[in-house]
Amino acid sequence: MFSMLLVLIYICFISLGLPDSLLGSAWPVMQQEIAVPMSYAGIVSMVISLGTIVSSLISEKVIRRFGTGVVTAVSVAMTAVALFGFSVSNSFLMLILWAVPYGLGGGAVDAALNNYVALHYKAQHMSWLHCFWGVGASISPYTMSFALVKLESWNYGYLMVSIIQIILSVFIFLSLPMWKQKQSKLQNDGEDVINDNLSKSLSLREIIKVPGAVSCFVTFFLYCAIEVSASLWASSYLVQCRGVSPKTASAFASLFYIGLMVGRAINGFLAMKLSDKFLVRMGSGIILCGVLLMLIPGVKVIVLIGFIITGLGCAPIYPCMIHMTPDLFGRKNSQSMIGIQMAFAYCGFLIMPPSFGLIADYVSISLLPVFLLMLLILMFLTHEYVVRKTR
Repeated sequence: MFSMLLVLIYICFISLGLPDSLLGSAWPVMQQEIAVPMSYAGIVSMVISLGTIVSSLISEKVIRRFGTGVVTAVSVAMTAVALFGFSVSNSFLMLILWAVPYGLGGGAVDAALNNYVALHYKAQHMSWLHCFWGVGASISPYTMSFALVKLESWNYGYLMVSIIQIILSVFIFLSLPMWKQKQSKLQNDGEDVINDNLSKSLSLREIIKVPGAVSCFVTFFLYCAIEVSASLWASSYLVQCRGVSPKTASAFASLFYIGLMVGRAINGFLAMKLSDKFLVRMGSGIILCGVLLMLIPGVKVIVLIGFIITGLGCAPIYPCMIHMTPDLFGRKNSQSMIGIQMAFAYCGFLIMPPSFGLIADYVSISLLPVFLLMLLILMFLTHEYVVRKTR
């Protein structure tokens, strides 16, 4: 019974990744059909991100009121409806309107599942679950490609993913008794389990006063800034600064995420023996090696390897930081903390790509390794401060 619930959570993480790559894959065709500039994809993406940030911020109260199972089911259903809305959209305004529930659903389920796994499962599952998110994110471009090539319409790509999400939401609704039984079994076994509905909800002012909380949120922001900046600007950096062909650069840029996925799969096994804190420090050290390789002039292969190593280094940091939250801040505070952590993480995804874009435009894109190095140093320092304050 309970192993089936874990299987369902793994499937949910795949579904979290499925919509993430659809917009980028389909936009070259979408923008021609709805007759808007190429840059308007950024507006759609920003609306989705803002919705995700809002739902992450309010997720703690909603989850405590209705429970993790209900919030997960409703959030997946909301995302499914939004994806269906995308599939029938024929104007930019319709895309913006459907982007709102798209973002709101994604943020709530992300915060709910991450906290549930952090509380109830071992560290290896957190890494493997985030690896499965990567599986979903990797599958969606192929789904959209199939729709564009075989079905000759981007609408069908969104429709197919929407149908998958609808089926999943039905299974989650049917599984709601399993979530309650999991809670009851842990309580009967004498474990310190937090009841989503009854435990105290912390205000934002109370959360900020928790020792190390603000530094923890900044750490999440900085990590996501590293991940998105490295992945988004890799191809441009390789082509413009290192003379790599666009085809080769594109392939190695995608290997960043492959390194991320493979690293999280490996990290799951390491987490059986090593602590979350050690794995975060180890990941930071590996990122440092990757960034230093990018700084070596002349040899193209070394720079390409540097991006792959950076992806491997990123692998353990996000899942391990989430999993250690109940230990650092207390199980009763974990849902409050993880909701804000998700919000800061999405702020990193939202703010930092255009920020480095300004540096690339007005200074030079060759500063990408220096930019990543500065973010890494700040992230390491804030993480160590959190560990010291919560010791």
